[in-house]
Amino acid sequence: MGKFEVKEMKSGIKFNLKAGNGEIIAVSEIYTTEKACMNGIESVRKSCLGEIEDQTVEGFEVKKHPKFEVYKDKAGEFRFRLKAKNGEIVATGESYKAKASCLKGIESIRKNAPEAPVVKVEG
Repeated sequence: MGKFEVKEMKSGIKFNLKAGNGEIIAVSEIYTTEKACMNGIESVRKSCLGEIEDQTVEGFEVKKHPKFEVYKDKAGEFRFRLKAKNGEIVATGESYKAKASCLKGIESIRKNAPEAPVVKVEG
């Protein structure tokens, strides 16, 4: 089972969503308070079943929020970001060389996020 790891940073507090194998599958922005970070985690849980908007195909269909946006970064690799119902980015994924791997990352979030416990870790 996956888990949300909450970690204090010099500039605030953030979370990583890890899969059962310990791999990081999504990261958050840095929040100013623990309460805001916990709200971010709840937003990921509520948003993770949203549709996938594949921005890597020409003439892609725009989906409603909440949604995952799949796109190519400046290096030409595939990435995703999870947007909440209000359009705010609540989690982002790493870069992937293959779109199929990026989509597997999204599936891992959908599988792990809803029931993942929150664990505080030391910096």
